[in-house]
Amino acid sequence: MDHDATRIGELEVPLPDRTDARLVFIGRIRTPFKTRDDCPRQGSPDGPICRIEIDEPYRPGLKGLEKYERIEVLYWLHLARRDLVQQSPKADGRATGVFALRSPLRPNPIGSALVTVIAVEPDAVLVRGLDCLDGTPLIDIKPDRCGYSPPAALRPTSQ
Repeated sequence: MDHDATRIGELEVPLPDRTDARLVFIGRIRTPFKTRDDCPRQGSPDGPICRIEIDEPYRPGLKGLEKYERIEVLYWLHLARRDLVQQSPKADGRATGVFALRSPLRPNPIGSALVTVIAVEPDAVLVRGLDCLDGTPLIDIKPDRCGYSPPAALRPTSQ
């Protein structure tokens, strides 16, 4: 499948010459997915175990992560097109704005997934629920979203 072809109803824009931010990749994600066609549309809680490898200087940042059951993983979809602002996901000619889609094709191809932590190692995190290609650059890891995310051991229990 040609993932770079523009479908009927899609709108692409020219990319700017400038960039406004400087990201630092802090590791790589290892998955069994070698092509976009291999990737699930969205990660599944019962999907394969994937390994988030953390580069050496950032490994101390893993301290305390083992207390969380779920984390949010932010990653850079490095092979995605960045020029589409309207897409026709079903190739039916009906376009939808990129900000109303979870498509990897977007001006800033940042992917995010809420995943289940299987294990935390000194240099990596094993998780289930990712939907990205093997070798995807890692941007960040955060505890699951909520107003305040206390570690599982500190959460109040219902009586």
